[in-house]
Amino acid sequence: MSEDAPDTRMTYGNYLQLDKLLSLQSGPKGHTPAPSNHEMHFIVVHQAFELWFKQINRELEEALSLLNVEEVDEKNIPVIVSHLERCSEIFRLLASQWKVMETLAPQDFLAFRDRLGTSSGFESWQMRTLEMLLGLESEQRIGGMDPMEHNRKLHSEGKLSDSVMTEMNRIDSLPSLNEVLLRWLARTPVNGVAGDENVMRDFVEGHLKVMQEHGESVIAHMIKIGHGSEETIRPRIESGINSARDFLLPDDKVVPARAGLLFIESYRELPLLSWPRRLIDTVVDLEESMLLFRSHHARMVERMIGRRMGTGGSSGVDYLDMTLKYRIFTDLWAVRTMLVKREALADPANSEFYGYASDN
Repeated sequence: MSEDAPDTRMTYGNYLQLDKLLSLQSGPKGHTPAPSNHEMHFIVVHQAFELWFKQINRELEEALSLLNVEEVDEKNIPVIVSHLERCSEIFRLLASQWKVMETLAPQDFLAFRDRLGTSSGFESWQMRTLEMLLGLESEQRIGGMDPMEHNRKLHSEGKLSDSVMTEMNRIDSLPSLNEVLLRWLARTPVNGVAGDENVMRDFVEGHLKVMQEHGESVIAHMIKIGHGSEETIRPRIESGINSARDFLLPDDKVVPARAGLLFIESYRELPLLSWPRRLIDTVVDLEESMLLFRSHHARMVERMIGRRMGTGGSSGVDYLDMTLKYRIFTDLWAVRTMLVKREALADPANSEFYGYASDN
């Protein structure tokens, strides 16, 4: 029989399994009466979220597998960036998707809210696994809410399938993107050498010295133009430098990942560092897009139900607002506070290692 015969030809509907997909908006079994258009809208929006969460989890695992090796192939860094950029764009799309939810008036939502029972967005296990893949620790979560503990309880009660619990346990056993990223940064060749603590210390100490010199010039300038006295300005400048020292040399010990991160950010013009710098910025962009998603979620919920308790028993909007404090890639954000202009820095040693000639 020909592949183009009517009964074998692939159709748009068959490829996307539309019959099955479009039959999933009627609510859970035994859910009567049938959902109103407002409730169906609520279901469609959240199902769309879950489909996108599935894609984000896939992209994050692909990126993680490429980065979680002893020596990352340089050709794979653009591939990792591509995976993470897609996640960022998905989160931006999902942040705007909350605007669609805002077409649901408060009274329209209240008309079916009781039908949700005690279900909660915290039970979105795919959202929890993508947080785990990124590196959000249980102790960072508001109220110490452990998604693994909660979902194990649901599993023991027969409310979560064996396959889902197996998948969550598998992801829980993986290193996080934050962990493998820091290990990769720790291997950064600083001044042409990787893993040499003395070289890293010299670089870090030199950077702190430049910060100190710049701070003195700022103090002098601010006093000269009448924007304060030395007694008021100096403590603020020195506090920033002390914080930088605590970050770069905690307990007077070099942190290789932070030294590598500072080197990449400081010498971003070096050809060999261009894609590593792009990867760092992509990770920051990913976390920013995720924070935007959380913020839009909180404002949508406040607009719809005000400050009342959430369906799962949480404090509702107050809980969502507290999640805006979540930060995973803290080092990547913190290092930006201590950068200085490129002209103030000495040219890197062994510049030819990076495909760069300082006298060009």
